[in-house]
Amino acid sequence: MSNTENFGRLAVVMPRLSRYGGAESFAWRLSEILARRGHTVDFICARCETEPPEGVTPVVVGRFGGLRVVKIVWFALMAERARRRGKYDLVFGMGKTVNQDILRIGGGPISMFWKLSIHAWPKGFPRWFKALRRCLAPANWAIHALDAVRLKRTPRIVAVSHLVRDWTVAAHPGLDPADIDVVYNRPDLSRFSTVSDEQRAALRLEAGIEPNQIVIGTAATNFVLKGIRPLLMALARLPREHVLHVAGGRKPDKYLRLARELGVEDRVRFLGRVDDMASFYRRIDVFVLATFYDACSNAVLEALACGCRSISSALNGSAVFLPPKWVFPDPGDVPALADILLRVSQEGRPAPFAWPSDVPCGLDPYVAMIERSLASKTK
Repeated sequence: MSNTENFGRLAVVMPRLSRYGGAESFAWRLSEILARRGHTVDFICARCETEPPEGVTPVVVGRFGGLRVVKIVWFALMAERARRRGKYDLVFGMGKTVNQDILRIGGGPISMFWKLSIHAWPKGFPRWFKALRRCLAPANWAIHALDAVRLKRTPRIVAVSHLVRDWTVAAHPGLDPADIDVVYNRPDLSRFSTVSDEQRAALRLEAGIEPNQIVIGTAATNFVLKGIRPLLMALARLPREHVLHVAGGRKPDKYLRLARELGVEDRVRFLGRVDDMASFYRRIDVFVLATFYDACSNAVLEALACGCRSISSALNGSAVFLPPKWVFPDPGDVPALADILLRVSQEGRPAPFAWPSDVPCGLDPYVAMIERSLASKTK
């Protein structure tokens, strides 16, 4: 990708200037590349939590109020004021903001999130009560209203997966899917790779994994949304040599109680934060993402790159890269989940994942998109 002579005054808009979190890291790296290519780049944010990239100027609009709804509306209003004052040539939006030239949709519309993710809660009172709380939360309705406004007013929309694009169009039927670009997140596959059988055996020994154990692994910050409950219930249906390791998340007490009730407590490990995820993938046998809603999970692809069999629910945007036999439709269908875990655990280890050459991904398509837009404005 060659540099451009059409240098512009640009703004990247995101509530947090940070390198922690997928979307935050993406925004930081995008602003870094744009500044390095000679553009004047402001980063409009509510909070600056880390040093900005060289050549990037934070425009901190602050946070106001203790209520979440107030914070959301405040940022939308203050970011819009900063946009007008900045007189930018182009604005790249990643937050719940009113006006931008290019909008990256990283998580899909909140109405579809409500519709799909509610099934993560057990039927009856837990599901009903969660739905009620969502309906009564003013912040959710503020996000819903901002979704409608920004999708209607933004000239160019980019989704992080075809699934997110389809969810967006389903929630906002006035949109034409042909008008929404799709650019996937691309995991850092240089960090995730296969190791020899000897190295893998050493990793398993270090982790205290017994030779006969078949380790099912998953990664979850939100235990409910990522299907830890149905995974534990599926584990109870599997032979005793199958065990479950959960990376990430906090306070697993409720799920440990469930594991105890199911008689599988001694077959489950909640590992908390795992800094070396590559080693985690390399020592397990099957990675599973029983998610009820995921825009485009990197984890299933990282696991594949480490030579681990990887299965996912169809409610994950990156499941499109998996063989159809490794994708299951309903993460809440416990018997079907147990069946696919048993079947896949008996298959051979896959070849390392290679990213398809014809699928747009990463930062380069966004940089090219921004610079083409700048060039068209100067003609």
